[in-house]
Amino acid sequence: MSDNILEMRGITKQFPATRALDNVNFVVKRGSIHALVGENGAGKSTLMKILSGLWPYGTYEGDVVYEGEICKFNKIKDSENKGIVIIHQELALIPYMSIGENMFLGNEKGKKFAIDWEKTHAEATKYLKMVGLSESSKTLIKDIGVGKQQLVEIAKALAKNARLMILDEPTSSLNEEDSRALLDMLLQFKQQGMTSIIISHKINEISYVADDITILRDGKTIETLTKGVDDISEDRIIRGMVGREIEDRFPKRHGVKIGDISLEVDHWNVYHPIYTERKIIDDVSFHVRQGEVVGFSGLMGAGRTELAMSIFGRSYGTEISGTVKIHGKEVKLHSPRQAIDAGLAYVTEDRKVNGLILSNPISVNTTLANLKGVTNHGVIDKDKELKVANEYKEKLRTKTPSVTLNVSSLSGGNMQKVLLSKWMYADPDILILDEPTRGIDVGAKYEIYCIINELVAAGKSVIMISSELPEVLGMSDRIYVLNEGRIVGEFAREQASQEKIMARILSTDSAVKEKKQS
Repeated sequence: MSDNILEMRGITKQFPATRALDNVNFVVKRGSIHALVGENGAGKSTLMKILSGLWPYGTYEGDVVYEGEICKFNKIKDSENKGIVIIHQELALIPYMSIGENMFLGNEKGKKFAIDWEKTHAEATKYLKMVGLSESSKTLIKDIGVGKQQLVEIAKALAKNARLMILDEPTSSLNEEDSRALLDMLLQFKQQGMTSIIISHKINEISYVADDITILRDGKTIETLTKGVDDISEDRIIRGMVGREIEDRFPKRHGVKIGDISLEVDHWNVYHPIYTERKIIDDVSFHVRQGEVVGFSGLMGAGRTELAMSIFGRSYGTEISGTVKIHGKEVKLHSPRQAIDAGLAYVTEDRKVNGLILSNPISVNTTLANLKGVTNHGVIDKDKELKVANEYKEKLRTKTPSVTLNVSSLSGGNMQKVLLSKWMYADPDILILDEPTRGIDVGAKYEIYCIINELVAAGKSVIMISSELPEVLGMSDRIYVLNEGRIVGEFAREQASQEKIMARILSTDSAVKEKKQS
């Protein structure tokens, strides 16, 4: 038996506008964790789509050799039948179905016209225990958090008798504690003989978990690094990904003057839109100044996104109370349109669902938040729309051959730049950036950090919500810590550290538990 479970030889994939993969070679050892890294658009997802059968045999050149056999997958079911299971970054779970139903959807237990529910839930429980989940298999997906949903996806893969598991950005929506628990689980699976391929932009996690690291750049294999043999430091991996040194992960801001208060929120309270007795935001007060980047840190479920959306035209929540002042004047923002007109923008954390219209061109998406800027007598001026989109393409260095292409054709980092373009064209005074670099590579992150610096240098105010503590610490002038819907700490840049932020969260967690027990 070969030491290699997978060999992808000379893989080339051509699209009409670009060559996504150019003679890529990729070898995975049996029973290892192999990381696949590269900038957005490097070809990682395309390579995995070929492996999983999403891009069928005949649409690419080269060979996929799995367990010593050349495979000609025509659909995902073909690869799953061989024990190859892919878990995508966007979780494929149905919220109003139970965990057990989701786990065996398309792979139902029972006879052709009669599902054996007892067997379904018994099997689901067995695999849930394997990933450390104690939830009932009858619990609805909507009633568990994102971290547990990720574990359900892994249990679902195990239920398909996976021997090679592909995880695409598995920790992008998780806090540090949940991320480490998931990575430790992969290490346990490795001890049991499981082979995993992990795609991630979190270089520290890659260094922690991976045995081998293959770097792709511009659709080509650059090199494969092996733990214990090669240098797998963050700087070394980043240099391979971007083809150059990045001396400072967070660009410095020089000469930016912090001015008057631009946004002030006082005694803000928000209740859940469905479970209306449940308080999500509890008496929150904060402010942001002109030329300032204010970070919001907290664990998953702390209420950061809910706070931002409720302020942005009451896009979330019910029974909202409190005051919002913009430039010292109280405003009533009852819709996103009113928020935009008042000079407020919200860059959503979910660019694919709530931020962009993927089936529409880049040009259309760029001008969506400010249609008045490209209309004459109520009719959209297509020439002006194209001109604006091209200006922002150049300004933000968006990689695309044409702004007439649909947004769906772009990599994650370039989608994020289109989303930023959309709100920058609206010319807001205050931008709320919710996870602005989630799921994008280190090079694209650096470019977005530079854009943030340019915005505050122009006198704008930026609120940055991020689950990555190094990012919050590296980019913020001040940091608010949110936990259980309340602000539990505020730090100036020079006072803040990961340890202090986590200590504040954990101390308030303990206080809440003691209060509940009493």
